[in-house]
Amino acid sequence: MNEILDKATAHFRKLLEEQLARVERLKAPVAAMDYAALRPLIIGVCPGDGIGPIITRETVRVLSTLLEKEISSGRLVLRTIHGMTLEDRIAAGKAIPDPVVAELKKCHVVLKAPTTTPEKGGPLPNIESANVAMRRELDLFANVRPFRVPSEGLDWVFFRENTEGAYILGSRGIHVTPDLAIDFTAVTLQGCERIIRAAFEYARKNGIDRVTGVTKANVIKTTDGLFLEVGKRLSAEYPGIRWDSWYADIVAAKLVDPKRRTEFKVFVLPNLYGDILSDEAAEFQGGVGTAGSANLGSYYAMFEAIHGSAPRMVSEGRAEYADPASLLRAAAMMLRHVGLADEGRRLDRALDICGQQERRLVITGRPDGATTAAFADYVLETMQGRSRE
Repeated sequence: MNEILDKATAHFRKLLEEQLARVERLKAPVAAMDYAALRPLIIGVCPGDGIGPIITRETVRVLSTLLEKEISSGRLVLRTIHGMTLEDRIAAGKAIPDPVVAELKKCHVVLKAPTTTPEKGGPLPNIESANVAMRRELDLFANVRPFRVPSEGLDWVFFRENTEGAYILGSRGIHVTPDLAIDFTAVTLQGCERIIRAAFEYARKNGIDRVTGVTKANVIKTTDGLFLEVGKRLSAEYPGIRWDSWYADIVAAKLVDPKRRTEFKVFVLPNLYGDILSDEAAEFQGGVGTAGSANLGSYYAMFEAIHGSAPRMVSEGRAEYADPASLLRAAAMMLRHVGLADEGRRLDRALDICGQQERRLVITGRPDGATTAAFADYVLETMQGRSRE
C-alpha cells in the first residue's frame, strides 16, 4: 500500500511543480502582435489529416481568390505547413513534431484543419490531441466560437478557456491501482482573469450589455468556484455590462428553450463546458461542420474548424463530400483578426447566403449532396456576384 501511495504522490507532486512554474510564466508580460506593421503577413496553413486536406484545399482556393491583391503585392503569404498528419505525429511520438512547432512559430497566424486524436485503448499509439498541444505551446488561451442564426434571433459568442481546466491535465491522470483511476483539473487566477476579461472586452467593444459565466461551481467548488469568483470581481470594472452566472447543465437546457435562448449574448466558460456547449450551439447554425473558431493568445493566434477529421468519411470514400464551411468560417474570423475586416465580412456574408438563406447547393456528406469543390465554387460565385452589386 505504501508503495502505491508513494508512486501516486510522486506523480501528483510532478504535476504541481509544473503548474506552479506555469503560474510564474503567466505573470510575465507578453508583447502583442502588431499585424498592421507586418510585411509580409505570414499565414501558416496546416492541412491536418482525414478530411482536413480536402477542406483545406478548397479553403485556400477561396482565400487565394479573395486575397489576390494582397498576395500578388507581397503583403500576405499563405504558407503550407506539412508534418501534421496522424502518421507524422505517430512517427515522432508527439502531438506536434518539433520541426512543425518551429515552423508554426515563424508564422503570424495559423489556419488549421482537423487532426485525428487516437483514443486510448485503440490500436494506435495514445498521443495527445494536436489541438490541445498547439494551444498550450502557443499559449492560445481564448477559444472564441461565434454562432449566428438571424432568422431565429440567435447571436451567440462563446469564450472558452483553452489552456486550463480538465484539458490541461486530461492526459496526465493516473491508475493508482487496477480498481482506481484518477484524473486532474487545474485553473489559475491568471488564467481565469485573462479569459473572463477577454469576454468583457469583446462585449464592451461590440456594445453588448451582458456576459454570462457558466460553471458547475455548486459541485466543483474549488476550481469552478475560483472561475466564478473572478467573474464577479472583474464585472465591477465594466459597470455597463451585466454579469450573470449559470450552471452548465441548465444552460444546455436553455439553449433549446425558444423563450430564453435569444436573451444570451456572450458566454465565458472553463474548457470542458465550453467544448460541449459550443458544439450544441453549432447545431442551431447547421451543425459543427458550419462553425469556425479562433484560438487567441497575447501573441499568436490559430483559427480552425470546430469539428474532427471524420475518418469514417474517408474510409467510406465520402471525403470529397465534406463540408468546408467550418474552415471557411474560421478563415473569415482570421481575416478580421489581422485587419482585413472587409474581406472577412465578404466571406461571412457569402457563407450566410450559401449555407442559411439561398442554399442552392446543400452539403450532406454523401453523393446525394454537393461536393466540397462544388460548394467552394458556390461561395466564390456568391462573393464575386455580391461584390459587383
